[in-house]
Amino acid sequence: MAILIGLFLFVFLIVPVAMVIFVAFQDPNTGALTLVNFVDFFNSSLFRESFFNSFYVALMSVLLSSAIALPLAYFTTRFNFGGAILIQTLGIVPLIMPPFVGAVAMLLLFGENGSVNLIINDWFGFTIPFMEGLNGVILVESIHYFPFILINLSAALLNVDRSMEESAQNLGAAGIRLFRRIVFPLAMPGYVAGASLVFLKVFDDLGTPLLLNINNMLAPQAYLRISSIGISDPMGYVISVILVAFSLFSLWVAFLAIKGKDYATIQKGGGGLMKRDLQPWEKIGCYAVIILILLAVLSPHIGLALLSFGTVWSFSVLPDAYTFAHYENMLRTADQYIYNTLLYAGLAALIDVVLGTAIAYLVLRTKLIGRKWLDFIAMGAVAVPGVVLGIGYLRTFVEFNVPIVDKPLSSWWVIIVIALAIRRLPYALRACFAALQQVSIMLEEAAENLGATKYRALRRIVVPLMSGGILAGFITSFATASVELSATIMLVSAESDAPLAYGIYEFMQSAAGRGPGAALGIIAVLIVGIATYVSHRVIAYTEKQRSAGANHAREA
Repeated sequence: MAILIGLFLFVFLIVPVAMVIFVAFQDPNTGALTLVNFVDFFNSSLFRESFFNSFYVALMSVLLSSAIALPLAYFTTRFNFGGAILIQTLGIVPLIMPPFVGAVAMLLLFGENGSVNLIINDWFGFTIPFMEGLNGVILVESIHYFPFILINLSAALLNVDRSMEESAQNLGAAGIRLFRRIVFPLAMPGYVAGASLVFLKVFDDLGTPLLLNINNMLAPQAYLRISSIGISDPMGYVISVILVAFSLFSLWVAFLAIKGKDYATIQKGGGGLMKRDLQPWEKIGCYAVIILILLAVLSPHIGLALLSFGTVWSFSVLPDAYTFAHYENMLRTADQYIYNTLLYAGLAALIDVVLGTAIAYLVLRTKLIGRKWLDFIAMGAVAVPGVVLGIGYLRTFVEFNVPIVDKPLSSWWVIIVIALAIRRLPYALRACFAALQQVSIMLEEAAENLGATKYRALRRIVVPLMSGGILAGFITSFATASVELSATIMLVSAESDAPLAYGIYEFMQSAAGRGPGAALGIIAVLIVGIATYVSHRVIAYTEKQRSAGANHAREA
């Protein structure tokens, strides 16, 4: 089993990425190893601009995401007021929508002639360049990815040792000084974890810049070079290597930021921040800030819903009229996209939970030599941008002809499933790891003592007890794979094989297609939203069952 898993990861993760790196250092004329491609890259003003733009957008997105997430996390963990749970829930909603889906809706709301600027110009006589150039990419990415910081920072704040806060207050610290010198430094691991994820995700995002017609960034340049010039163009590979390097760089910086520092709490569980009641004027201020932030972060969903029902929406605050025609058009012409997405994401998620369960068992339950490398390699997929994986597959499997279908593997729809499975494997793997860690090895030993083989004990005891985590991993992989664009846009060779994300991108390319594209985007949001809800319900049910089982055991 370990050999088969290792072979799968080797063929579909290590080899394609290694191929990309090899070609980046290969002379296109002689085939010899050289640095000339990287020299040509940095000698080109367009590529230098793209490099700095990508770094700038990722960095500014982290800062803006922090400005959005910090107040929400601090207010809901520090103060007593109604609706804290609802606010945290609404704060996570943006993750349900992929950034490229809401990009066009954001243009209609915050663009030069968008709703907000029309109102500002009417009232005050000027406009604000929310969506101009790179500003638009930063705004869209920040609104989508800030929940990574919110989730991790909120969890860290809930684990801050309140005795440290009390000690600081006894020494005269309060307000901003208390937060800056005591609370935030203690919550730094959670913040750094979220911020590094935001940087990584923004740096290699492809769909948002493309839909906003911003091509002078690294990921769009890699896609455009390969799609327009061909897989022999070395610049696409050089850009891919840089994308991988910066993905690893962001994880390394996150590690250095917390290395050698003590964030441990004195009391078990930390106790969390001391919550206090707000004065009426403070409560008004908190609610005002929170409502303003939530309106901003939920604006893509609002705009997409309006666009999906609107007839004409141009140079006006709201659409001229509303209709169901876009949904009728979408269902008539895009049913293949929906079917393909359910098929691809379902198969990819199934592959992920099978691999995740197997790897988790090999690492945690066996003493197999090299077993931890399976975990490291599988988790390494998180640092490989989708566009890099797509380019690697095109280069590696273009000459590998599949006998039955008589076409290269790189142009067969199965390669899309494999790409989605590799991209989402880390999510399912962590869920399976967590589930198996909560299954006592003594249960397996008891089954074996009663005559069961290891395989039978695994099938009848371990897997059923892991079912909640396995199902959560399946749903997480399915939900995120169903709206993946970066890898799939490189691998779609025929319109009939295209998934939902590709269909939305194609619809949004023209003004006439924006309405049906928005309707298709709503379908994508519903798929991800329902899957996320089911995942939470499964996790809650599993925790309830586990607690009930523990109580019965104690009573017995």
